[in-house]
Amino acid sequence: MRVTKLGRILRKTSIDELPQFFNMLMGNMSVIDPRPHMVIHTLQYENSLDKYLVRQFLKPGITSPAQIQGCRREIVNRSDIVNRVRYGIFYMEKWSLALDAIIVFLTVYNALKGEEKAY
Repeated sequence: MRVTKLGRILRKTSIDELPQFFNMLMGNMSVIDPRPHMVIHTLQYENSLDKYLVRQFLKPGITSPAQIQGCRREIVNRSDIVNRVRYGIFYMEKWSLALDAIIVFLTVYNALKGEEKAY
């Protein structure tokens, strides 16, 4: 309810993610890898969700396979986090330059068309 019209446009097009490129240039993030979760989620799921902590071996990414598949927003149901972990593990196991190119293309495409599940 507190989001302004400009804020809605920034979120829908993911323009608000652009500052993350500074983190990437500084070496703190990569372009593609599993998106980081809040610490509370790590505490909640590290023991109950298989392979949850495997994602921690990689630097967090600006975009991810889960993000392009629409797994955005807050974690409301257990299936939300399960799908994110599943896509993250898939990416780690199947990484290739071609897969990275597809993810980058789909990320740009989603940003230009405006993603429905963006905050």
